[in-house]
Amino acid sequence: MANVLAVVEQKDGALRGVSAEVVTAAAELAASLGGEAHALALGGPGLSGQVASLGKHGAARIRVGEDAALASFVPESHAQAVAAAVKQGGYAAVLFAATAQGKDLAPRVAALLDVPLATDVTGLEAAGGAVTATRPVYAGKAFARVRSEATPFLASVRPNVFQPKERSAAGAVETFKPEVGAARTKVREFKAAGGGALDVGEATIVVSGGRGMKDPAQWSLLEQLRDALGSGCALGASRAVVDAGWRPHGEQVGQTGKTVAPKLYFAIGISGAIQHLAGMRTSGTIVAINKDPDAPIFKVADYGIVGDLFEVVPKLTEAVRACRR
Repeated sequence: MANVLAVVEQKDGALRGVSAEVVTAAAELAASLGGEAHALALGGPGLSGQVASLGKHGAARIRVGEDAALASFVPESHAQAVAAAVKQGGYAAVLFAATAQGKDLAPRVAALLDVPLATDVTGLEAAGGAVTATRPVYAGKAFARVRSEATPFLASVRPNVFQPKERSAAGAVETFKPEVGAARTKVREFKAAGGGALDVGEATIVVSGGRGMKDPAQWSLLEQLRDALGSGCALGASRAVVDAGWRPHGEQVGQTGKTVAPKLYFAIGISGAIQHLAGMRTSGTIVAINKDPDAPIFKVADYGIVGDLFEVVPKLTEAVRACRR
């Protein structure tokens, strides 16, 4: 049977939202291969009580490796544990999330298994027992279809592309003692981003600002729009803004920042350099606000507003608030 494994993520003992997306992608692929979708969660003691929800997204079997050494993400230890679980399960394919953690973990697992890895995948299909992945190339200007003859097929899926779907599955939870070897690194502490803000890579709506904002003090305009749009919205920024020290690196969208695919993306005061487009081109709907009618961002935008953002954004914020009342 050609089963598919979804490697899910947890933080502080709770599953991250992107985990449901990875399980959904695994369930869809497993159905095409004639197998089952399984989920693998690694963490500290007690994690098994937090994973039952994965069953409703298609995980027929949920394997939970509990070990105090895995409570925090340690790349070497997690990679060893995942590779051992994959070998034991004999999976046809293994899926990760293309998050900061997934981008660190997946290549390590691929190296341990000596197989290729398809990264930042936006589509998966199976035919004749083989898996083909679709992923953006050339900074998102084109899409490539990649296929590997190796087993298992490893891929990391872009967040916010495979929307969670509920389906019938047993979701049987079983715990096991993971194989955790000695690691050369040790996590001593985590310093969380201020305010507990939603991660831009997981948000369904992103409001991004660029140099057109003129001054970091003007960011309150974007914060007001974010708050008006609701809890699923996060702030983003261009590289120029981050390099200038206006915003934290965790908000940077682009080739050297985070790749996002929200349902709705606002590019405000952003010209649209190719490096930025690489990180947001696959968003569902793109809205651009810029005073330059020839700005490259308008070439990829679904809706464009040519005007002074300091006049447009406050009016847009008020309109959003009125619609949500």
